Amino acid sequence: MNTNRFEFATAKWIIFGAGSAKKIVDNALVLGDKPLIVTGKNQERCKFLLDDFAGKNVKCEIYSVKGEPTTEGVSECLDMANRSKTNVIIGIGGGSAIDTGKAVSALITNGGDLFDYLEVIGKGKPIKNPTIPFIAVPTTAGTGAEVTKNAVIKSNEHSVKVSLRSPFMLPDIAILDPVLTYSMPKEVTASTGLDAFTQVIEPYVSIKANMLTDSICKEGIKRISRSLLKAFNDRNDAKAREDMCIGSLFGGIALANAKLGAVHGFAGPMGGMLDAPHGVICGILLPYVIKTNIKALEERDPSSIVFMKYEKIAKIVTKNEKAKPQDLIQWTDELYGKLNMPRLSEVDLKEEQIEELVTKAKKSNSMKGNPIVLSDEELKGIIKDAF
Repeated sequence: MNTNRFEFATAKWIIFGAGSAKKIVDNALVLGDKPLIVTGKNQERCKFLLDDFAGKNVKCEIYSVKGEPTTEGVSECLDMANRSKTNVIIGIGGGSAIDTGKAVSALITNGGDLFDYLEVIGKGKPIKNPTIPFIAVPTTAGTGAEVTKNAVIKSNEHSVKVSLRSPFMLPDIAILDPVLTYSMPKEVTASTGLDAFTQVIEPYVSIKANMLTDSICKEGIKRISRSLLKAFNDRNDAKAREDMCIGSLFGGIALANAKLGAVHGFAGPMGGMLDAPHGVICGILLPYVIKTNIKALEERDPSSIVFMKYEKIAKIVTKNEKAKPQDLIQWTDELYGKLNMPRLSEVDLKEEQIEELVTKAKKSNSMKGNPIVLSDEELKGIIKDAF
């Protein structure tokens, strides 16, 4: 873990604050005059954008992502973009809408087929040309996709989630308006919030952590730990919603510049095998990965700096300067109980799938960032404990 040498990149421009959604259209029209909006199932969330574009006599295409971003959906959206000669894309919604938009913005300028560029199941060719302009507008507080350089795409054919990845895919503009997150149902607040929480913890203890991502992660941990339950219990708590949006943003920035870990190592393949939201999977796994990492470090690398980091996380979330890593596990367990998180068996993972899951997870790019290499038995133990 070398904190003295690192690289850092993020979106070209970040606009944050209540009411900032009013700036989307004017900024989009500076970048292009043939916009495509990529959104989720609920198109009502972007009606204000359609109205704003209409007020400027601009016709706007709209593509709706029905669930998780899939290879089929990306290809369908790309066809729409090419037919309409799209020259600027606005991804507004959760990670599915933003990742679909990012992928399409890259494919428009690089040509070929999606599978030419996908990791693991594709050819993994580099994206050589800059994307068309892309604006990311999250309406959830979880994925941090508005500041990451990859798009996570599900292949139903291969039953796995994989990435399309390039520094060119960092959005031109990320616009974060906490007011847009007020309409999230409680269960979505919980699952996306736990995704954000995972994404400030894993980069903090990652083998690629550095002094800049550490600072960002600690601030994100502080904000999410104090506000996730408040946002869950009161959707209109402005301060809590702001904290969650900042925490999600910081998680995205951190994971784009440091690696993740075993939670996301499992979440990629598991997302392809199960019909469960990414945030739910991360939420279920996080306490058990933390517990297993701490135990493995105690046994095989007791002088690791990660012990101190887990202890620091425990102190932040418990607000107790005497807290130890075990207190983090207990605090997380209690939080999950209050958020009504399910078990893996409740999201339809079968015991006979565990071997396949571990095999796939070991190949994941995210697993390579875990602070210690976990054995097959330890990886199986995480899944069994979460079952």
